[in-house]
Amino acid sequence: MPPRPQTKLICPLVCSDPAGMKAAMADAKALGADAVELRLDYLAQPPTAEDLRALLADAPLETIVTCRPTAEGGRFDGDEAGRLALLHQAAELGADWIDLEQAAGPTDLPPDRTILSRHDFAGCPADLDELAAGLDASPAAVNKVAFAAAGPEDALRAFDVVRRCRKPTIALAMGEPGVISRVLARKIGAFGTFAALSAGAESAPGQPALEEITGLYRWERLGAQTTVCGVIGCPVGHSMSPAIHNAAFAATGLDAVYVPLLIQPGEEPFRRFLDAVRQRPWLNWRGLSVTIPHKENALRYVGPEHCDELARKIGAVNTITFEPDGTLRGDNTDYAAAIDALCEAMGVARTGLSGRGVAVLGAGGVSRALVAALTHYGARVTIYNRTVDRGEALAAEFGCSAAGREGLADLAAEIVINCTSLGMHPHVDRSPLEAIAPCVKVVFDTVYNPIDTLLLRRARQAGCTCVTGVEMFVNQAAGQFEAWTGHQAPRDVMREVVLGRLTRI
Repeated sequence: MPPRPQTKLICPLVCSDPAGMKAAMADAKALGADAVELRLDYLAQPPTAEDLRALLADAPLETIVTCRPTAEGGRFDGDEAGRLALLHQAAELGADWIDLEQAAGPTDLPPDRTILSRHDFAGCPADLDELAAGLDASPAAVNKVAFAAAGPEDALRAFDVVRRCRKPTIALAMGEPGVISRVLARKIGAFGTFAALSAGAESAPGQPALEEITGLYRWERLGAQTTVCGVIGCPVGHSMSPAIHNAAFAATGLDAVYVPLLIQPGEEPFRRFLDAVRQRPWLNWRGLSVTIPHKENALRYVGPEHCDELARKIGAVNTITFEPDGTLRGDNTDYAAAIDALCEAMGVARTGLSGRGVAVLGAGGVSRALVAALTHYGARVTIYNRTVDRGEALAAEFGCSAAGREGLADLAAEIVINCTSLGMHPHVDRSPLEAIAPCVKVVFDTVYNPIDTLLLRRARQAGCTCVTGVEMFVNQAAGQFEAWTGHQAPRDVMREVVLGRLTRI
């Protein structure tokens, strides 16, 4: 099979009038698109021959003309004969490509300029391979298949379609779970992928914006050998990790990309995706960040014997590394990130925590990681939690003390660490402590939005050393980067990205 041409970055234009659509072509070109899809079904009125001639004349980019009927997820609700007549007219007026649905049946459109498409908005078809083979056997020059994704493993099925078809192929898993089918289309060698002109101008669910795919994901740098990393979570769309890690890859010149992976709660969806990745070594997958609610699932999948000691004690993994021999390693960079942020601010090594009194506020997942690490290094820890039973259970597991929130009135610790969400945006006027006890010398707030919480402002006024959640956030990301790449993380770049994102919230 001859090598396929470079993947086209296609911008669908969903304007309501021909003049707006014509103007949007120039905008798409300026933003890095290779082609535009003229969605005639979005026009308020069916275009006249003059409208089509004006749209296609001197087009600055390759043009794909589509008039999607409502039955195929589009907006055209007129008669089929009129719809096909529009497509024929566009072909005669010089459109580079015509997108025609397979359901339309045989036509006399020029096959060498036809993209034959199949859509399924209910999910990934059970007979996907057979459907793709049918498209591949048609006279059309390009195959296109798009279906709703239940999980990111469906995007990997789309990649299989591209790799197996003999003709140039577009295969997309629609929706947020399938976004990697769009971002990684160039790596897989697809004919094209779609990116919206701007947020809110999508023609199908899950389309990133042009600026996002060219900037955040560094589209021009992607290729067959690009290493892939990503973040697993639910939700995951809010995550700053793609911005942080992709900036770090750019700063170090590494051929790698980091993508979001929406995986629904439960061990089975998590396992299904990991199994699918491991069955496709050609993806060059190297690492995964794991966040709520999958950290425990990650530990079970990797296996405790392949995880670091404190990850086993904590019972959770936030970092998975794919080793060159195909095995997996699990780590928990949360505890190291927090402990190192604390120790750096105090000017001590980890062993310097031994014997120091530490009050940990909260008994959730962040608290668990910190309590495990603090007790490991010999600190005297007391857990203060609203639900006393939960705090006592965590304390019993790690050999420390526990008390209710009312016990904070008699707090006698040198170090206070807030692991609750009190003070987090948008409730920025709240604090877990009304006053800072004279014995307290260091206050660490794991909340990072806002950067300067009410608790930290009170601590600073009391003359305490303050540690922000930003340092913990940067440290855990840097630990992941170094585990996956073997390169020193560009921490200043990563911190700049975090601070930049937070100031825009």
